Amino acid sequence: MARKQRDEIDWTDNEEEIIWVSKSEIKRDAEHLKKLGASLIELNSANLAKMPIDDTLREAIALAQRLRLEARRRQIQYIGKLLRNVDHEPIQEALDKVENRHNQQQALLHKLELIRDDLVENGDNAVNALVDEYPNLDRQHLRNLVRAAQKEKQANKPPKNYREIFQYLKSIIVEQE
Repeated sequence: MARKQRDEIDWTDNEEEIIWVSKSEIKRDAEHLKKLGASLIELNSANLAKMPIDDTLREAIALAQRLRLEARRRQIQYIGKLLRNVDHEPIQEALDKVENRHNQQQALLHKLELIRDDLVENGDNAVNALVDEYPNLDRQHLRNLVRAAQKEKQANKPPKNYREIFQYLKSIIVEQE
């Protein structure tokens, strides 16, 4: 059997494709994972429990939440390193859902404020239109609140009923949406 010479390379044995990644791309990916880790640190415990992360990462995040300044920065670096070893796409998706839910809730509360202002300005016509849109609302109770809020506004009294309209709308409409 003939021996292969040292300079001779057999290219047919390994047909793996080598993917070349630039150093800049590696740094961008690492920076993205550090930002993801920093976002995870900002979550409260209820939202953090919803994240699909392992115990090591969860402990590192809990420690980072207690640290300040330079120690926190180093811990974020470490969390980024841990994220390199796991599939971070499900974590990013769960984080996006949590952040989007917050934005949707804020938009709904702003919508309720606009509805309340419209009710106080337009009175019974706005109440009827709103009850048609949301049949779970108690027309009589809402009408009483609106009239009381209008009287408070005219008498320059504290807006107790004005706030109560918002709380009532929030309890009914947020439940329905």
